[in-house]
Amino acid sequence: MMMNWFSAPDGIVQRVLARTGVEHPHTDLDPKRTALVVVDLQNAFMDDEVGHAVCPMAREIVPNVNRLASVVRGVGGGVFWIKNTFDDRSALEWSNAQELFTPAARKRRIEAMSEGSKGQELWPELDVRPEDEIVRKYRFSAFLPGTCELPYRLRSRGFDTVLITGTVTNVCCESSARDAMMTNFKTIMVSDANAAMTMEEHNASLAAFYAIFGDVMDTAFVIQRLTRNERTGATR
Repeated sequence: MMMNWFSAPDGIVQRVLARTGVEHPHTDLDPKRTALVVVDLQNAFMDDEVGHAVCPMAREIVPNVNRLASVVRGVGGGVFWIKNTFDDRSALEWSNAQELFTPAARKRRIEAMSEGSKGQELWPELDVRPEDEIVRKYRFSAFLPGTCELPYRLRSRGFDTVLITGTVTNVCCESSARDAMMTNFKTIMVSDANAAMTMEEHNASLAAFYAIFGDVMDTAFVIQRLTRNERTGATR
């Protein structure tokens, strides 16, 4: 695994401390009200043969995502695998996005993201269990009202805290994380379980999110807090 996935700039850390009083505002997460949200770890973004926008870093985070999924299940939380999906409604209602692609790139994206395609399938090395939920989304964000069932499924099971993981950090993951916070979920982006095309984009995205929208923790710290809080019922 790569080292130093994220180190928050000192200036941003000081701003978070001044605003919240603590370096990590969501360490009091309740394990049984916490859901792991895995964004777009699909062949379309990970398989060189069928992918339309392959992010090599995404393959590196799979072990951390699987570790988090195991721990979250073990402490009574939920695991949600998000599948970016293209359909006719997407083409009609999000036509501006389609126009940002060349005809050839648009065709490859549609083929990779359509229901039933190999590209739309989850990466085979992910540890998906029968008790997990698979949710389709039709925009970058999994929390945009009217375009994904995820917020309703989370609330129906009593979850108020989400751990955002997946790819790519600065597009679908950050879009989902920001919308999650703005629809009243406590939101944590897991630094070494998100992947971008470059570390520069990855770090810039996490820094922007941490500065105002929510928390950023690495896998080990998230697991430590989940297991500690599950065992003791402790908060900060």
